Amino acid sequence: MSRKLVLASTSKYRAELLARLRLPFETRSPDVDEEIAPGEPPEAAAARLAAAKAEAAARGTDALVIGADQVPSLGGRILRKPGDHRTALEQLLACRGRTVVFHTAAAIVDGRNGAAHRTVDVTEVDFARLDRDALDRYLRLEEPYDCAGGFRAEGLGIILFSAIRSRDPTALIGLPLIWVAATLRALGLDPLAPDRAPAARP
Repeated sequence: MSRKLVLASTSKYRAELLARLRLPFETRSPDVDEEIAPGEPPEAAAARLAAAKAEAAARGTDALVIGADQVPSLGGRILRKPGDHRTALEQLLACRGRTVVFHTAAAIVDGRNGAAHRTVDVTEVDFARLDRDALDRYLRLEEPYDCAGGFRAEGLGIILFSAIRSRDPTALIGLPLIWVAATLRALGLDPLAPDRAPAARP
């Protein structure tokens, strides 16, 4: 447990996911331009941005640094964070009865030598056919305007779906934790290491 662990993200959702592993970590805000180039495929964009965040936060440190990014697409068209109610409602209306594909990328960079480990998890989300009033009420209740796609799957947003298909249910929230846990174990940060003390009981 001698390696320092850093999450290159200010997302509370990703921090909550990583905290499940019970490994001590700190968060850093990566200085990365998150604009997607015209015509850039969703999977490539997610992978590039996740790696860029990890690499930026790893500079000048010997820590293991995790970067992540998520890019949803509808019919090949990228959906980003809506930012406001009108844009979010338009996006959700377009998603009704259709499948949105979420590309959730993660990268772990070793600050000691720059070695990088990368993955992209693909989650398919089938949207239910909710009416406009229901979608409007959802947005006003949860205000998910800072979330990719305009909803929070870990909250009330689950009501928008009819099905989810994924290898890793945590990927939809923003961090493919199955891959992260396995990769950290391989790199020497094992949540089940024999020398780890059990949590204190109340």
